[in-house]
Amino acid sequence: MQFDRRTILKGLAAGVVAAGTQFEGQEPAAALEPNRSFRIWDAHSHLEALPGNTPEERIEVLLRDMDRLGIERLILSQGFGEYEYHATPEQIRIENDRVIRAAKHSPDRVYGSLFVNPEHVDASLEEFDRCVRDGPMVCVGEIEADIKCNAPQLDPLVERVISMNVPILQHTWLNSEGNGAGESTPYDVVELAGRHPNAQIICGHTGGNWELGIRIIRDSKNVYADIAGSDPTSGFVEMAVRELGAERVIYGSDVGGRSFASQVAKVLGAEIPDDAKKMILGGNIRRLLDPVLRAKGLAS
Repeated sequence: MQFDRRTILKGLAAGVVAAGTQFEGQEPAAALEPNRSFRIWDAHSHLEALPGNTPEERIEVLLRDMDRLGIERLILSQGFGEYEYHATPEQIRIENDRVIRAAKHSPDRVYGSLFVNPEHVDASLEEFDRCVRDGPMVCVGEIEADIKCNAPQLDPLVERVISMNVPILQHTWLNSEGNGAGESTPYDVVELAGRHPNAQIICGHTGGNWELGIRIIRDSKNVYADIAGSDPTSGFVEMAVRELGAERVIYGSDVGGRSFASQVAKVLGAEIPDDAKKMILGGNIRRLLDPVLRAKGLAS
């Protein structure tokens, strides 16, 4: 049986109930005292694998952990992650409605990001108009569909995204045994970014194999390295800053597949200046979101 990255992370997340969440009756550890020196915005998060039957119940789990670690806001996508494979237009709408409910539950802490499936171009464009242009969402992605992001089907959506000045978070992975059907790599992101130089694209997970991923996206100035989802390995953030510049590195956790704490630690423990940490932990995503936040009358 072949296991892909999504299957493995789902299993890990389910095994610990909720990544980064304390068990019932357990007191918070003193070591988790929040660091208030940085404004932390999490650019990559999900409700998937968290306890709770409703979006409101699940976002409350994340809000408690955000408070413990000093995370100011998060960008939430994909609903419950129930319909990742070949999602129908109806299923796309269900997942987006879940995200909207979670964001409305805590509008000062949570922003929504659009779930789409480029297999259904017209439906995805309609969802963009409903949720981003006319609704509360401020970003697109994580796009994690069974069609590569360099496929021409994605072009109409990217053009719509550019018109609203919102960033795209695109899932990428570099599997040594071969990617799943339609799973994008950083190479695919670079090709898409080259066709759309005005798009701002966040390369989700930097391909998992971050040493290779950083090199792949290095010359694509409109592509950003997302540090979410991998182990907190020494050297990741340092290399990304050295090769790309701190202004092109973005913190995200990939909660609930990973914990807030392990992913924040990548940045706080990195041997880089505090000014670089400020950009990575929140300054860069706030800069990318500033046009749409201003247009919607929201604060950054």
